[in-house]
Amino acid sequence: MSKTKLKIENLYKIFGPRAKSFIDPVKNGMSKQELLDNHSHVLGLNNINLDIPEQRIQVIMGLSGSGKSTLIRHINRLIEPTAGAITVDDEDILSMSQLQLREFRRKKTSMVFQKFALLPHKTVAQNVAYGLTIQGEQESIAKEKSHKWIESVGLSGFEERYPAQLSGGMQQRVGLARALATDAPILLMDEAFSALDPLIRTDMQNILLELQKDLHKTIIFITHDLDEALRIGDNIAILRDGKIIQKGDPQQIIMKPADDYISDFIKDINRGKVIEVKSIMQKGSSSKGASLDSSCSLEDALKVLNNEKDNECSVVDDKGKKIGKVTLDAAIGALFREKASRNKEKYK
Repeated sequence: MSKTKLKIENLYKIFGPRAKSFIDPVKNGMSKQELLDNHSHVLGLNNINLDIPEQRIQVIMGLSGSGKSTLIRHINRLIEPTAGAITVDDEDILSMSQLQLREFRRKKTSMVFQKFALLPHKTVAQNVAYGLTIQGEQESIAKEKSHKWIESVGLSGFEERYPAQLSGGMQQRVGLARALATDAPILLMDEAFSALDPLIRTDMQNILLELQKDLHKTIIFITHDLDEALRIGDNIAILRDGKIIQKGDPQQIIMKPADDYISDFIKDINRGKVIEVKSIMQKGSSSKGASLDSSCSLEDALKVLNNEKDNECSVVDDKGKKIGKVTLDAAIGALFREKASRNKEKYK
């Protein structure tokens, strides 16, 4: 089990001149709408509690206005909380002095923005090296490191181009390389791929996942897209009106939605591609049939199960040890979607 890298406890954010005076009313049940209508204050975050494991991708998702971008900006204190605690490696970042905070931003966190945020008057190589120069790295070393990361995101040969000469996908690769170049252990990605075309977006997801295999960063990834969240997230937290409605790994979110709101989110996904056999297996049992890897998708498992004499297979872990069995009936049953009682449009 991974150690907790970042811990968020009882975090509240209220926007307005008398924010602190409304903490207790919010704790006692005052709604976001009531706070706005009667007091002209905005409830951004409502009692957020989240443990983010080291070297994993934590996705935070929700519809527009749910508080996800507000939350990620608290981690490097671009936004100050109204109440609560945030610790990184057991260090309280809210008690940091301005000097300590500056060092924390320089060396512990990097950020990738939705709108790329590249410096238009600097070349690709200069943009990628920018964080290193801020850290005080020698120019020759910064240049050498920048070329390494440019190559890692597939942009070799574009070092001397300017951002305006690149496509949107290429610009975001530069943004990713710049964030990685500082070697910060925490990577903050705020809707980083949402401005990209679908095919380019998938390409960027692939690049991130491939890099993560070697880099093992702690990544906090903000998105409003469930398919993206399920594809890249080791863990997912879903926000609504500034509150976490459900958190867990992708399989937990799909198989056990907390309420109708979550059910609405997952109703259109391709369950055959996303649900894994470990989520529907009978633990502790085994079969005489073929073996399926626990992370095998239902789509792939169905082909094997259908060809087995008893329509069942053993399930094995990543070391080949039998940990359960799965049947064709269970796999077919898991493909049926729960009927959502409401429509997502009602939550916007």
